[in-house]
Amino acid sequence: MDENKCERYFVTKPAYEVTPKFEVKGRIPAMTLMSENLVPGTKMYIEAGWVLGMPDPNPHIGEHTHNYDEIIVHFGMDPKNSEDLGGEIEICMGGQPFLIKSTSAIYVPKGVKHGPLTWKKFERPHLEMTIMIGAGSLAEADPGGHEKVKKESAV
Repeated sequence: MDENKCERYFVTKPAYEVTPKFEVKGRIPAMTLMSENLVPGTKMYIEAGWVLGMPDPNPHIGEHTHNYDEIIVHFGMDPKNSEDLGGEIEICMGGQPFLIKSTSAIYVPKGVKHGPLTWKKFERPHLEMTIMIGAGSLAEADPGGHEKVKKESAV
């Protein structure tokens, strides 16, 4: 590989393209860190967003499915205890609720219903990241089901 062409694979300025249908207090709009728009030819969609307070409304991410496999990661931000999430989040997967209290990653196979995500407790800021394997664009990834919600509400 030509080393002079490698810089095209670096994203140094994220895109802010995820726009939920409604304002969510306690969250900063998610930033897209990888997509075909940012790195042509990639088939990976990665976004991350800060949770700065108890989200309102809660839940703000409802039940949804994707046509691609997804990895959902929650990072605790306490440098003295990076495994402590700083909150508690209930996520349903396949209709079964799970409680997240620590830094974690969840693999969601394509077609599996997941959500809602409901914050049960908030103690300190943490980071939420989604990785859509095989989806290159926001429309394909549809993080949080926001694009489907926008389309349905426009009808």
